[in-house]
Amino acid sequence: MIITITLNPAIDVSYQSHHFQLNKVQRVANGSKTAGGKGLNVSRVLKQLGCEPLCTGFLGGHSGSWIKSRLNQEGLDHSFIEINEETRTCLAIIDNQYGTQTELLEEGPFITIAEKDKFLSEFSKMLEKAKLITASGSLPKGIPLDIYSEISEMANASNVPFILDTSGKALEYGIQGRPFLIKPNKEELCQYVGKQELTMDEMIDAAKKICETGVQYVLVSLGKEGALLVGHDTVLLAEIPEIPVINPVGSGDSMLAGMAYALKNQYDFKTCLKWACACGMSNAMEAKTGEIHLHKVQELLTKIDVTVL
Repeated sequence: MIITITLNPAIDVSYQSHHFQLNKVQRVANGSKTAGGKGLNVSRVLKQLGCEPLCTGFLGGHSGSWIKSRLNQEGLDHSFIEINEETRTCLAIIDNQYGTQTELLEEGPFITIAEKDKFLSEFSKMLEKAKLITASGSLPKGIPLDIYSEISEMANASNVPFILDTSGKALEYGIQGRPFLIKPNKEELCQYVGKQELTMDEMIDAAKKICETGVQYVLVSLGKEGALLVGHDTVLLAEIPEIPVINPVGSGDSMLAGMAYALKNQYDFKTCLKWACACGMSNAMEAKTGEIHLHKVQELLTKIDVTVL
């Protein structure tokens, strides 16, 4: 079983506008409404790859109930901690004329110490059946910055690989728990080392230094340039073909799902990197976030070149 952790999920609402204007009343067609959160996207892709992930985290109020209902409809197993406050809603306004997307993201609920402790207690029980764990996204208010570090240490104690996809302070603290793999994109890696830009050699050097802290692998997503996988004695570069991009949102989550799927199946690391890239690319070729097609993934696998650096 793969456990996917989303500590700060949301109802994602998006509206399409042909010409969005500030300070104006505008009518739009019915928007789309989905159970959002990076970890839930990971779960969806894992489901499409034939896995049966277990989603966990925090949910509360009517919004939380709606998300549970939607996950049930999607056939995704879940075991969330019920909280007192309402799960957040995030709004995206897409302007088709100018190709812009404006997002309004609620901070989310405040998680009490008791709610956090209950999550960790339930998570320790889930660990008994887990083969791999992923954790994705931001932290809700009230959650200590070292929560991902604590989760990682619990996973390490149970010999369960832990994959972390977060950024900023949550990433800095999370690394201290020595996760098996972290998945920053290029911008997040730049932020971590405090630089505006990094060359390929500098990215490899930064990833190597992270591995010296106890992280086993660093997977750096590079967008259309492919991806890097760096370990203590491993440096792999995946070069990907040009594809027709429809919606790149969720491609990083899909990449993480592809990596988790391949690791669970004990593929070699070259093959794992190919699966990660192929799933990310397949998602970018679809309009819906967190959606891939297995036949496209398998076709893309043959077009990805992985080089040992």
